[in-house]
Amino acid sequence: MTSFLIKAHENRAPSSWASDPDCAFCRIIRDEMPAMRVFENELVIAILDILPLRRGHTLIIPKTHFSRLSELPPLFAAAVGEAVTKVAHALTLALDNTGLNVVCNQEYAQAVPHVCVVLSAYQFVHRCNIYQLALNWQVHYHVIPAPTFGKQPSAEVSPKDAEPLTRREMHQREFEGRSELDDDEAVVLAQQIRSKL
Repeated sequence: MTSFLIKAHENRAPSSWASDPDCAFCRIIRDEMPAMRVFENELVIAILDILPLRRGHTLIIPKTHFSRLSELPPLFAAAVGEAVTKVAHALTLALDNTGLNVVCNQEYAQAVPHVCVVLSAYQFVHRCNIYQLALNWQVHYHVIPAPTFGKQPSAEVSPKDAEPLTRREMHQREFEGRSELDDDEAVVLAQQIRSKL
């Protein structure tokens, strides 16, 4: 009897690994929400952030829902790591900029509860007008190209700017620094990145 019960559970993913019907990333993976895909395999997807910090800001997301990086199984961790490297390399070639920032938040500063490399749930809430999306977590990584210094005028630093910002001020400045991804530019940029994969 015990061996029968054990056999019934072999190779079965825990229910916590299931797709979340309200998760923005899970909805993108199921093709229920639009996204500009730059890379995809059987375990991972990479999409352009719709409220990028900078041009080329890309999110790398496992196709199975995991709320915390610390819960990511080795198979998915390896697949995400490989995708981060592959997409980062393509980004540096497509944008002619080797500087990158790669970020993965776990609960703290994370807006979408699906493990992924860098994202803010606001972008999905704003773009799709689906307010409940901010309620769940998904692992994801952000791959953000560094600023290209010298191409934009630098702002003078005032004494007030030299003071440490509060958490609220940091989030407000990050939000104000983002603008919605232009669909036409996204098509061109995604093609440039994919051509370098």
